[in-house]
Amino acid sequence: MEKTHRLNKIQEGMPGKLVLTSNPKVEEVFAGYPDFVRDKMLFLRALVIETAKETESITRLEETLKWGEPGFVTKNGSTLRMDWKEKAPDQYAMYFQCTSRLVNTFRIVFGHTFQYEGNRAIVFRLEQDIPVEALKACVKASLTYHKVKHLITLGI
Repeated sequence: MEKTHRLNKIQEGMPGKLVLTSNPKVEEVFAGYPDFVRDKMLFLRALVIETAKETESITRLEETLKWGEPGFVTKNGSTLRMDWKEKAPDQYAMYFQCTSRLVNTFRIVFGHTFQYEGNRAIVFRLEQDIPVEALKACVKASLTYHKVKHLITLGI
């Protein structure tokens, strides 16, 4: 419940500089997650919104569905998605554009802080504590990717 409260608090306190648009079908996807993972997914969602809010260069954030999964798009960013899958019920993940340098850079900067899936995802176990500040750095790099891709560690 605390994680859901975090999302509500972020949206209420959102300054005028960030415009958040959301496809109504996104809510349906979050509502459809099993109880044991829904708060974890809502926490990731709130973390993305919070990170966008804290990033001065981001003025618009679009919450949408990509391949049926909740995703986020910004003008200068790389699409960021998240999902829980029934075939791997003990984990959930944040997905990044596999053709980008994002996940490989996260490996260089954060090493074993995260569990990775190829060059496309950071995977979380259900019982795992999320390293919030490190994950926010990854989210920021994704949401600003086209502005930072020329930097060796993407501004992290």
